[in-house]
Amino acid sequence: MSVEGLWDLSLSTPIGTLSAVLELRREHGVLTGTARCAGEEVALRDVALDGDRLTWTQSISRPLRLNLAFAVTVHGDTLSGTSKAGRLPASKVTGTRRP
Repeated sequence: MSVEGLWDLSLSTPIGTLSAVLELRREHGVLTGTARCAGEEVALRDVALDGDRLTWTQSISRPLRLNLAFAVTVHGDTLSGTSKAGRLPASKVTGTRRP
């Protein structure tokens, strides 16, 4: 399954819904990417695709300084799952691939 491309994400967090843009690409056979949200662009770490399950981690500084761990399931051009920040409750994540 190919997950490369641009994805529009929606994160339902305790402080409200956040929108982000996820860019996934392959570099030398390795899945990498970046995420843009709230005027900040950050590199993804530990990006892994196992069947239809996609996971990655990232650090953000806006709106709060957090380390996030994402686990989503990809269904064609949509994805859904969760984002977890330490001991905070998991946030629901949904997304659609841009054409």
